[in-house]
Amino acid sequence: MRLNTIAVSLIAMLVSIPAIAEEAAAPSPITGNFSIVSDYRFRGISQSYKQPAVQGGIDFTHSSGAYLGTWMSSVSGNSYTNGASLEWDMYGGYRGTIVGDFGYDVGALYYYYPSAHYNDNGKTKYNTLEAYGALTYKWASLKYSHAVTNFFGTKTETAGAFGSGDSKGSGYLDLSANIPLIDKLTFNAHLGHQSVRHYTKMAYTDWKAGVTYDLSGWQLGAAVVGTNARDEVYTTCDVGDSSHCKKTGSNTLVLSVGKSF
Repeated sequence: MRLNTIAVSLIAMLVSIPAIAEEAAAPSPITGNFSIVSDYRFRGISQSYKQPAVQGGIDFTHSSGAYLGTWMSSVSGNSYTNGASLEWDMYGGYRGTIVGDFGYDVGALYYYYPSAHYNDNGKTKYNTLEAYGALTYKWASLKYSHAVTNFFGTKTETAGAFGSGDSKGSGYLDLSANIPLIDKLTFNAHLGHQSVRHYTKMAYTDWKAGVTYDLSGWQLGAAVVGTNARDEVYTTCDVGDSSHCKKTGSNTLVLSVGKSF
């Protein structure tokens, strides 16, 4: 009887090992990412004055589909004056399945630029809040983002030459796809359109075509990024030296290296 009891206990332990291993291998709800890019392009426009940028973020995803995250990137002090040359994004939302491979994603994102403001004694800041909604299918997504606040501080006092009034209600439509080609190689395509309420000259379309390659967990990327943004609007100059300027919406090749963990 004692031997039978021991045998039953051993069998029970062996049966439970796969379940324990499966539980131990469950993905963590917390993930992170880090990358270095040759030029930080946000919706096709350079945020780093066509210079390299360092970026990183962390996300928490609940099994229900709810998520929270934060992400940071270095930016140019010429584009975001009087601040820390830092973009700090905070976001949260909910992802779910509609049917089969079709899904949705809704949430809000706050763009925060510590201490940065226009040259108006700190009255106008670049900080912006957007609400967004997306439809997804496997490796493709269609997303719309809607500015709840003024669009990065755009209003009569800061962009009067291109329109008049506030810019709340500006929108961005984004169609993106990350298509697997062969093992570890992915084709990345994107087409977007930015509209700025009351400022039609600031509207533009941007696009991207590139590839990423997984090298032992490191993501190596190369993409051609371009826009049809007006040079008169999207040109940035050195602070204190208007003779040295760059067209921040011009076409370019962006190289990147990153890792998720």
